Amino acid sequence: MENSVKSRDWRQVLGQAIKAVSLGREVLLNYFGNLEHVEEKFQAGLVSEADKESERVIAEHLKKNFPDIEFLGEESAYTSGAKVQQPAGAQGRWIVDPLDGTTNYVHRFPIFCISLGLEVNGQMQLAVIDVPMLNETYTAIRGQGAFVNGRPLRVSKTTELKDALLATGFVSEHEHVIAEQLRIFDKIVRESRGVRRPGAAAYDLTQVARGVFDGYWERNIQPWDAAAGILLVEEAGGVVQTYRGEPYTPYKNSIVAGNAQLVSAIQKNLLPYLDQQTQ
Repeated sequence: MENSVKSRDWRQVLGQAIKAVSLGREVLLNYFGNLEHVEEKFQAGLVSEADKESERVIAEHLKKNFPDIEFLGEESAYTSGAKVQQPAGAQGRWIVDPLDGTTNYVHRFPIFCISLGLEVNGQMQLAVIDVPMLNETYTAIRGQGAFVNGRPLRVSKTTELKDALLATGFVSEHEHVIAEQLRIFDKIVRESRGVRRPGAAAYDLTQVARGVFDGYWERNIQPWDAAAGILLVEEAGGVVQTYRGEPYTPYKNSIVAGNAQLVSAIQKNLLPYLDQQTQ
């Protein structure tokens, strides 16, 4: 495959990305309910042998087929202490969460997924999110729509917060972040139809793209949590912004997703409760 981004056959790239994720899926299914080693990462939740092995097989496949593209994986980034804050350039960067929802996985709660996004020139170009226990694979190529198992996705048309089923998450490692989220949650749970907390940001974004969740908000998720989901939501007709209404990238610290009207309604309700450090 040629090095030039413009020359890439994105269908071929997607096929290899799906293959990489399928290798990770096999690992996760084999380890599910059979874990022997679970550790706590400092201010970063749990990690198991399943996370590490899933990332290893995904990385090997991608590096073999795309040696010119950078690789950013959750587990290797944590081990090396790498903190990537700059968007990828023309060479591209794979952004991978080999197991999003590790706590769910450890406790045998079947909502967990693999998230794989390709960022090129600061934009998400391609996405695959696989939900092994539901046998669902979500895919998107920029400009070509979003799909689950080949079926097209569209975000919901709900525009009023009172009619909306929303999703969120809680990050408890930083006191100021959880305090902010509890203030916001107290407000939005009263204004909306309901709020769900599945425990995997990538999964939440698939459900926004699918129109199951009308909207989603969260603070302090990592690049690998949302990279693929950004493109899924956008290609399904939605918008992804920060709490303060800026365009969201994987390197921002707050995210709101849904259709444009509902995102605006969520932002209006959470703005009075934001911490000064929230972007």
